[in-house]
Amino acid sequence: MTGSGGLRRVVVTGLGAVTPIGNTVPEFWAALRRAQVGVGPLSIPLEDLKIQIAAEVKDFDARGRLKDFKRDKVVPFADRYALFAAAAAGEAVTMSGLQTPFQDPYRAACIIGSGGAGLVAVEDAYRDLFIKKRKATNPLTLIRIIGSSAAAHVGIEFGVKGPVFATCSACSTAAHAIGIGRDFIRHGLVDVAITGAAEAVITYGTMRAWQAMHVLSPQGIFPFAKKRNGTVLGEGAGILVLESLAHAKARGATILAELVGFGMTADSKDMVNPDTEGPTEAMRIALDDAELAPSDIDYLNAHGTATAINDINETEAIKKVFGAHANKLAISSTKSMHGHPLGAGGGIEAVACIKAMRENWVPPTAGLDEPGEGCDLDYVPNVGREQRVTYTMSNSFAFGGLNAVLIFGPPPV
Repeated sequence: MTGSGGLRRVVVTGLGAVTPIGNTVPEFWAALRRAQVGVGPLSIPLEDLKIQIAAEVKDFDARGRLKDFKRDKVVPFADRYALFAAAAAGEAVTMSGLQTPFQDPYRAACIIGSGGAGLVAVEDAYRDLFIKKRKATNPLTLIRIIGSSAAAHVGIEFGVKGPVFATCSACSTAAHAIGIGRDFIRHGLVDVAITGAAEAVITYGTMRAWQAMHVLSPQGIFPFAKKRNGTVLGEGAGILVLESLAHAKARGATILAELVGFGMTADSKDMVNPDTEGPTEAMRIALDDAELAPSDIDYLNAHGTATAINDINETEAIKKVFGAHANKLAISSTKSMHGHPLGAGGGIEAVACIKAMRENWVPPTAGLDEPGEGCDLDYVPNVGREQRVTYTMSNSFAFGGLNAVLIFGPPPV
């Protein structure tokens, strides 16, 4: 079953999420429904930190979530980011109904990235060596810190023998992983792909590094609001199971959505300050790829990090792409609730987009009491909205000017 140009159509059959507002997809969606904010005081030792808030995953029972993992005996001892990835992947694969280990393992891929990877393990190792003066680190330290370890753990568990690797593009990591997985299926390299990203960066050292950049808020994350004064670090994982339409239909799978468009660009201008040209072109490429008009998009999940420049630039880019439809488009930043999970953001927000389509309800931008200057679109302030949602767009714009955009559509009939 192919689309234009003989390319195979790609559908979503499984979703998985671990977030600061819910450790499964149903919990996450219910929290979005009630506009629950997951930002709170740091649980790590504060020492001399000036920024003392984050959006942390709470009450995460790794051993409970991974109790059914049979093939990968080492995963319970993995870094926190890999545990998030494994839990979300387990949920997504279970939802998909795929038999595991995969029956045709060389026709399956596992692409799970991370912006920071095993930073918890890195900090633990350095504390052991330089503060506690121990003679060695934990024997699994090397495995824990490798950026591809989450993908490898998940690949081992589900018997993936095709492409298994990680993407790393800061805050666009998950969107790149999902888009690459789609292209592998689209061009016939594989039939199934487990895709997304995970992040666990809330450590003393990471907080100090972000604090030095002066982009973190000490009060909270308020995208597009006049009071916004920086972002709030989050953590978690967002995973999608992708399949070719023919493969999913042949086994009678429940199809949740179709991944119809993908666009990626680079600003090629500045490592920190975002541009409008790159995000604008990424959205246009995704629309062209999906063969959709801007007016076909009903909901846009914005990158929306609550930094002064990003929110204005994203608003301007949306206006350039959508024209008059920009004023009719429902836009929200779910980061206002789950914080900024860096590389995992695009995966978590893809889950939100697909749920919005399936339930015809768009999540709000929490904490938006008064829009900021230059932020004059419909950001669905504070309360979610019942509306018809057929096509959704998810934006991910990263440090380094790395942009990735996904578009989801309804299940093919």
